[in-house]
Amino acid sequence: MLEPMRWWDIEQVTHLEEVLFPADSPWTAAMFWSELAQGHHYVVAREGERVLGYAGLARSVDLAEVQTIGVHPSYQGRGLGRNMMDNLLEAAAGLPVMLEVRTDNTAAIALYESLGFVRLSLRRNYYQPSGADAYTMERKA
Repeated sequence: MLEPMRWWDIEQVTHLEEVLFPADSPWTAAMFWSELAQGHHYVVAREGERVLGYAGLARSVDLAEVQTIGVHPSYQGRGLGRNMMDNLLEAAAGLPVMLEVRTDNTAAIALYESLGFVRLSLRRNYYQPSGADAYTMERKA
């Protein structure tokens, strides 16, 4: 079930961030606190009290950006990522949506392309400290 991310979810979300992105400077609790304080759209997928996934979107006047998305490794491939992306796209309210994704994350790239995103550019050494490359992708309004 998806629901808005709340402050009490941050501990589980930051732990999941560390599991999912250990080589790429996982987001800290302070970063998630800041995102929630700014009123950005964040959701969590949960089973009981356990957070299985999270996703966030920032909107401006003419553009929305997927800030982050992650699904617990044991639950990947079960549709949670798609469900959260559908929620973010709905929250984008018809704006174009941008995101960055590691070039080696083929499952995520396939998901984004199935949702209408196209690759715009390659950002070399985007993720730090690993130095992994990223594609910038966009879904038109």
